[in-house]
Amino acid sequence: MIFAKATAVIKKDILTGLRYRNGIVFSLVSPALQLATFYYLARAVGPQFRPDGMPYVIFLIVGTGFYTFLIAGIHAFLQAIQEAQQGGTLEALMTTSTPPAQLLLLSALSSFAGNAVQFVLYVGSGMLFFAPPVKLSAVGGAAVMVLSLLIAAAIGLIAAGLQISIQKGSAVLWLFGSCAWLMAGTLFPVNALPRPLQLLANLLPFTHSLTGMRLAIFEAGNSVALLRQIESLFLFSLVLLPLGLVFFTWTVRRARQCGTLSFY
Repeated sequence: MIFAKATAVIKKDILTGLRYRNGIVFSLVSPALQLATFYYLARAVGPQFRPDGMPYVIFLIVGTGFYTFLIAGIHAFLQAIQEAQQGGTLEALMTTSTPPAQLLLLSALSSFAGNAVQFVLYVGSGMLFFAPPVKLSAVGGAAVMVLSLLIAAAIGLIAAGLQISIQKGSAVLWLFGSCAWLMAGTLFPVNALPRPLQLLANLLPFTHSLTGMRLAIFEAGNSVALLRQIESLFLFSLVLLPLGLVFFTWTVRRARQCGTLSFY
């Protein structure tokens, strides 16, 4: 039953996307320009700068690509709620036989799938054209990807819940995204930050997501460090996913009781 619903949602979103061909062209051109920018930036910095022991161009490509993928996944949850609020369909959707959290997950599914494909193409193209041959860990990369997806889904549920309860989901996501962009090691290694910010950075799940993905792609031989990041991501997902589900379900129920479900 869930599989049939997921297939229907993905099919609908694919057909919708095909109607906007200009958007497809933009989604191809923009990453290509970004890759070229990072390549020349890394050349300008020089080959002597090797954050975490890897070429800077790889550090940039993996960091920005995976960060964008995760933030876009979180935004898909928030966007689904905002569109339903603006279209006046949220109250009807939240009263169907499908549980609210499951309905939201299905709504964000196609966005996650599309962003995953874009991430693989982005990083794959960057590695093909700008990086030396690497020995990657497919299993480690898949583990980091899945656990990071669960964490992004949990944060997305929390952002969606805040959008329903206080209509400020976008502001919260912007604040979280800005902090993650600065402290998670997207453009520069975390150890470049002051010591207090390094401690805060280690409390952000995306820090471990980016580090784990870089290790899986470029330093597959460092299995101990990769396993440490996977363990951290597992603990984050173990805490955040139930929290996100409970919080979103509670906010929907409370909004129903207060009659504010359709507010935006």
